[in-house]
Amino acid sequence: MTEDVSFEVPTIDISAYVAGDDMDARADVARKLDVACRTVGFMQIVGHGVPTRVTDGLAEAMDLFFGQDLETKKRSTAPAGANRGYSAPKSESLSLSLGVESASRMNDFFEAFNIGDAASLHPGLDLPTSVYAENVWPELDARFETQVLAYYEEARRVAQTMTHIFEDALGLDRGFFEGVTDHSIDVMRMNNYALPEGTVDLDGDLTGMGEHTDFGIVTILWADQVAGLQVLGRDRAWHDVAPADGALLINLGDVTGRWTNDQWMSTLHRVKPPIVNGTIQRRRSAAFFHDGNFDAVITTIPSTVTESTPDLYAPITIGDHIAQKLAGSRQGKLNESATRDAERVKSALY
Repeated sequence: MTEDVSFEVPTIDISAYVAGDDMDARADVARKLDVACRTVGFMQIVGHGVPTRVTDGLAEAMDLFFGQDLETKKRSTAPAGANRGYSAPKSESLSLSLGVESASRMNDFFEAFNIGDAASLHPGLDLPTSVYAENVWPELDARFETQVLAYYEEARRVAQTMTHIFEDALGLDRGFFEGVTDHSIDVMRMNNYALPEGTVDLDGDLTGMGEHTDFGIVTILWADQVAGLQVLGRDRAWHDVAPADGALLINLGDVTGRWTNDQWMSTLHRVKPPIVNGTIQRRRSAAFFHDGNFDAVITTIPSTVTESTPDLYAPITIGDHIAQKLAGSRQGKLNESATRDAERVKSALY
């Protein structure tokens, strides 16, 4: 028999986990999610319960910040090493986090603003402030912080709901993820893909955000319905993905891939924004990364290891794993530990 490698990002209604307790309905959601995680690693969710006024508020806040001039935005840059505040265009190269060197060495042109949980939220744990850094808030209308945090908390709730579904889909005891996420490295990155004409030389190789996998457990993505996001399918081709009305995009990260021995897919994706009349069409997104506890050790779930499928990964802490990834994307260091990821990228590109 020939393996079906057709590409589809399924839409899954998770309302049974958000607003109901029908166990049959929940079992159906978990089954659909399991199929999506094994075949594509991406899905759209509806029935998530995030109010439209909150997503509208997020979009308004992003417009408020990114609409400022570059020098003003740079005042919100965090100290070196802190995953917070403003990142200017062409300051990162995400493909390096996968151990892949770009032939052009042109860094990704998106700009971003990051917030996340700080060590001060967990006073008894002595967490590293380089990872759990304090937020850097711009001097803007107070609505910015209020609207961003309102969505941040909703996205965190959705991420926690997704991990409950993961437990059911994987046959894990309820509470498995709570034990490794009670001081999770949660970060939200607001992205803006638009540069004034003449800022960069536009050509066919322009990269908004280079091919990469996300680092943690699960990503909750709000995005404009503008072309640009592409996902690598099992057919080794890149496929365009855009959210349906009111939907959030969900994808798995490397930590979940490691836990499941790659039975669930941490899928490669990138952003190749459209160019219209020599100008990049604007695209906004906000990715909430639910990455897990800094000191949690990723060890393969025993049920995913068989004689025909040996354990693919050595144990590693989530903190060490993410540090290796960030050293690539932020510091320009090729991630030499990402051999499996690099092979996947090269098989698609060459």
